[in-house]
Amino acid sequence: MEKLLFAFLLLWSFLPLVVRAQDVVEEDECSREDLGDYNMPFRIGSLFIILATSSVGTFIPMILHRIQPYSEGSFREWVLTVGKFFGTGVILATAFIHMLPESLEQFSSPCLTGGWANYGAFAGVFCMIASFALQLLELAAASYMDSLREKRSLSNSGSFSQDDIEKVDHGHAHGALIFEEDEKAFRNVGVMMLELGIVMHSIIIGITLANTGNDEFVTLLIALVFHQFFEGVALGTRINEMEHKSWTRPLLLGGAFIIMTPIGVAIGIGIHSSFNPNSSSAVLASAILDSLSAGILLYNAYVSLMSAEINHNIKFRRSPLLRKCVCFLSMYVGAGLMALLGKWA
Repeated sequence: MEKLLFAFLLLWSFLPLVVRAQDVVEEDECSREDLGDYNMPFRIGSLFIILATSSVGTFIPMILHRIQPYSEGSFREWVLTVGKFFGTGVILATAFIHMLPESLEQFSSPCLTGGWANYGAFAGVFCMIASFALQLLELAAASYMDSLREKRSLSNSGSFSQDDIEKVDHGHAHGALIFEEDEKAFRNVGVMMLELGIVMHSIIIGITLANTGNDEFVTLLIALVFHQFFEGVALGTRINEMEHKSWTRPLLLGGAFIIMTPIGVAIGIGIHSSFNPNSSSAVLASAILDSLSAGILLYNAYVSLMSAEINHNIKFRRSPLLRKCVCFLSMYVGAGLMALLGKWA
C-alpha cells in the first residue's frame, strides 16, 4: 500500500512538468519561425517572376481571342476551347485541393483560441455561406434583369394601328437583342465573382511565399509559378466570354488578378521581421478567406461553368463526340495538374 501511495505521489509531482512540456510544445508550434538568411534580392525577384508568369497565362487567351476574327472549327477556336475547359478543371481543383484542405487544417490548428477550437467544421460552414451568398447575388442580378426586360418591353409596346409591319419586325429583333444583352450581363456577374474568389486566395499565397523559410522557398516558388499560370489561363478564357468590345475592361480584370499575388509578396516582405504566420489572428484570417474562396470557386465551377456550359448547353450536347472528348479531357488534365501542384503549394 505504501509503495502504491509513493508511486501515486511521484506521478502527481511529475504531472505539472508533463503539462508544462505540452504547453511548451504548443507554444513552439505557434511561435514565429526563424527565416534565417532572408535573401531579400531573391524574395523581391520572386515578385516579378510571379508577375510575369501570371501575365502570360492571363493575356495569351485574350490576345488569341482578339487579334482577328476566327471561325468555329479553326485551329485558334480549338486552342481557346481547350484552354477554357482546362481552366474549368483548374478552378475546381484549386477549390478542392488548394483552398478547402488548407482551411480545414488551419481551423484545426492548436494556435486558435476560444470557440474556434470547439467546432471542427468551420471550414465547411464558411464555404457554404459563400455559396449561399453567391446564389443570392446571382438571383438578385437575374431578378433585376427581368425587371429591366419587362420595362423595356412595355416601353416598346404600343398601338400597331399607326405602325407598319416593319416596325413590328423591328420590335421582335429589339426584344431578342435585349434578351442577349441580359444573358451577357448575367454571365459577366459570374466571371466577376470567379475573379473575386481567385483574388482573395492570391493575396494569401503571396504573403505565405514571402514568409517561407529558405529551405522551402524555391520549391514553393516553382509550384506557385505554375499555379498562377494555370489560374491565369482559367481566368483569361472566362474574361473572353464577357465579349467586351474594347480592351479596357478585360485589361482591368486581368490586371487585378495579375498584381494581387505580387502585392501579397510585397506585403509579406515588408512585415517579415515582425509577422508571425502561426499567430491566432493570422491563422484565423487565412482559414476564413480560404474557405470563403473555396465556396465561391466551387459554386462557379459546378453551376456557372460545368452545368451551364456542358449539361444545360444544347450546342455542346449536339456537338461531335470528338469535340466532347477533347473538352472533357482538357478539363480532367487541368484538374489533374492542379491537384499535382497541391503536393508543393
